[in-house]
Amino acid sequence: MSGTDANQPLPYSGVRVIEMTHMVMGPTCGMVLADLGAEVIKVEPMTGDSTRALRGSGAGFFGTFNRNKKSIAVDVKDPRGLEIVHKLVGHADIFSENFKSGTMEKLGLGYAALSTLNPRLIYVSHKGFLPGPYDHRTALDEVVQMMGGLAYMTGPEGRPLRAGTSVNDIMGGMFGAIGAMAALAQRERTGKGQEVQSALFENNVFLVAQHMMQYAVTGQAAAPMPSRVSAWAVYDVFSVKNGEQIFLAVVSDTQWALFCDAFGLTELKSDERIATNNQRVEAREWLLPILRRHMEAFTAAEISAVFERIGLPYAPITKPQELFDDPHLLATGGLANVTLPPDASGAGQAVETRTALLPLTLGGERLRLRAAPPALGQDTHSLLRQLGYSENETKQLVDAGVVRCQAPPVGDPSGPSANELASA
Repeated sequence: MSGTDANQPLPYSGVRVIEMTHMVMGPTCGMVLADLGAEVIKVEPMTGDSTRALRGSGAGFFGTFNRNKKSIAVDVKDPRGLEIVHKLVGHADIFSENFKSGTMEKLGLGYAALSTLNPRLIYVSHKGFLPGPYDHRTALDEVVQMMGGLAYMTGPEGRPLRAGTSVNDIMGGMFGAIGAMAALAQRERTGKGQEVQSALFENNVFLVAQHMMQYAVTGQAAAPMPSRVSAWAVYDVFSVKNGEQIFLAVVSDTQWALFCDAFGLTELKSDERIATNNQRVEAREWLLPILRRHMEAFTAAEISAVFERIGLPYAPITKPQELFDDPHLLATGGLANVTLPPDASGAGQAVETRTALLPLTLGGERLRLRAAPPALGQDTHSLLRQLGYSENETKQLVDAGVVRCQAPPVGDPSGPSANELASA
């Protein structure tokens, strides 16, 4: 059976992660580990992760990157709240944070303090910059895209443009998870934890490293993508019948012959000036206008059908919301049904939707959605019980504003006991 079968443990089952993160980078790290089976406990401030309330382009952050997690709401500036987190860390494998340098140390939650409590702890920090001259700066995905060459490569000449999604935040979180996995493997040999760091700027540099190497190899600076000299003659977006657009690619001499035969381009196929791909690249200035005029007679659906039949690369120009109904994603289980609680939906009410799963399979199966993004403090009660707090002590903490929790469901066993937790 697949490793994702409900009766089989996931790869990181039994690994406990304490997460004090917000926005995208840190939550992505926790989501990856959670999807792979780890118990991820999200420690939130009393008002909740700020992304719960974001609108605009941030409205989807919390609902996307916080599935398969538990939520405990704690005031860590109160000594009683800090004690709760310290108790959680004492039984944890990984601690993950993405606050400005120095913040966790001031709270008593830096690596030095927590590794003293738990020498086996793996401490993952997600920062704007790795330690160095820039590490005092405040970084955002857009900031590092601008200073790291990605915005220059994405926009037209003179118009730097950020990529259309949080590429560095998401990848930075993924590298944080990879670092945590590596540290777990090393701990098996040494018995000791360690600090892992991932950073937005260095992640961005890794993304543009191919263009750096292009310059090193050729001595010529890489041109921004909209004005680059393509390696292939036909590798572009075409405007076709009824005002539609479609991306078409013809990347070999064999594909060129197939393309010409399929669309009645007999004269171009026999033109010796464009017999090879490199010749066609040199001829793009006069060749592409001919091809564009010719393809305007066909609809996107007609072109797609031909390219599909003869095996040429093509793509519709798809908007993100259209992916909810993508037949491939639906057929392969790439989307999972999820109900976002009111304070995790950005809409003030529960939202029924689908969410994209990790883009991988284990044993031929996609990793399951085991739990929707949690409501704020959804698991505070059960986690305090695991740590040995009585009902009366929990009530006192709630009344004092140290923790926030939802009332536990009727019949909820509230997880393992304190003794069971201590033996984990």
